Amino acid sequence: MITVAVLTLSDKGSRGERTDASGPAIAETLREMGEVKYYDILPDEKELIRGKLLEYSGKVDLILTTGGTGLSPRDVTPEATLEVIEREIPGIAEAMRMEGLKKTRRAMLSRAVAGVRGKTLIINLPGSPVAVRENLEIILDVIPHAVEKIKGSPEECAR
Repeated sequence: MITVAVLTLSDKGSRGERTDASGPAIAETLREMGEVKYYDILPDEKELIRGKLLEYSGKVDLILTTGGTGLSPRDVTPEATLEVIEREIPGIAEAMRMEGLKKTRRAMLSRAVAGVRGKTLIINLPGSPVAVRENLEIILDVIPHAVEKIKGSPEECAR
């Protein structure tokens, strides 16, 4: 089982003004693959997001963020993630955008990033529960292999 931390980034959610549906959607989608060890709702504050990413790196195999990847002035999740990761994995975000474009042209506005810090995979997801499920569907089957490789598995990547 993959260990997971889920971070929902939402000003309203952090103040209790909106019920988070995206974080639970992540947990539901991952239930057969992973165990959510940590779940937090934070405001869209880069330093708070960065701090949580640093805190959970090394404690879990996978950190999934939801929210804060758009164009609003308060959307700073990608910036916080880029400050934390040591190696970017552009193909993950590219795949999510490419498949997302088949459903909505607005997918091209996503600034989500993915990368590695130590032995932890970090992936930014959109803020809507529907988009969370759609994006996870695109990358779900590569997550276990990515986690194995990050942890140093010598298994060949070729099929």
